[in-house]
Amino acid sequence: MTGAKISALLALHSEGRLLVGRDRINLLEKVAELGSIAKASHATGFSYKTAWDSVNAVNNLLPTPAFLTRPGGRSGGGAEVTPEGRRLIATFRRLEEKLSRISNMIAEEGLEGQEEALLWALGVRISTRNVFQVEVSQMKRWTVDVEISLKFGDDQTMLAIVTNSAADELELAPGKRVLALVKAPFFRLHAADNPPIDARNCFFGEVVERLDAERNSEIRLDIGHGKTLHAVAPRQTVESLGLGVGARAVATVDPSQVILAVN
Repeated sequence: MTGAKISALLALHSEGRLLVGRDRINLLEKVAELGSIAKASHATGFSYKTAWDSVNAVNNLLPTPAFLTRPGGRSGGGAEVTPEGRRLIATFRRLEEKLSRISNMIAEEGLEGQEEALLWALGVRISTRNVFQVEVSQMKRWTVDVEISLKFGDDQTMLAIVTNSAADELELAPGKRVLALVKAPFFRLHAADNPPIDARNCFFGEVVERLDAERNSEIRLDIGHGKTLHAVAPRQTVESLGLGVGARAVATVDPSQVILAVN
């Protein structure tokens, strides 16, 4: 099923009851267009009673009404969408667009490695602390994927590799600001005097914090210009490298493990 499109459906519920979903947003848009509950219900396939129930549910959701209505018997009366309702429409559609983009990216690349991007798209707190605001400086397109050069801080750079379809979905282009996310276990730690010669993402820095567990250690590395990164590695590796607080180290990550997300 690689390359198949995934339809993302956004709905807001409270105590098991639907408050706002795509159908109600469609109704809201039709009321704005036609100025009538009756006409909007006919255009969207709602019964007249269901349309009114939806109007009341949406109005109850918001601090100020989304609809202003005038019951009018068989004629259906008049209706208009308030500025609050228009903000609801715009906000819902933006969230839906973000969900659609990330869902299509999952369809192309699979869910693994995309969890944080999905949550970030929804504005939810995420588990990884390695989140960098970066700027696309250069793109090299190949048959299947795209190599993206990213700039952050004063002189730090990072490479990411995504599929062509993902780059198109995210509308990536030089100058665009995006978020780069890396899970802590994706970083590999090395001694500062022996960095791997084939690594494409190398970050030199000083260990400012080390937390040991039975099997793993978490290292916080100051990479300069106010930037830090978190890496998790086997404790045996950390000890063999002598990575105590104050030691110099290198963290590397494969470009394919750098996740990109856009607002």
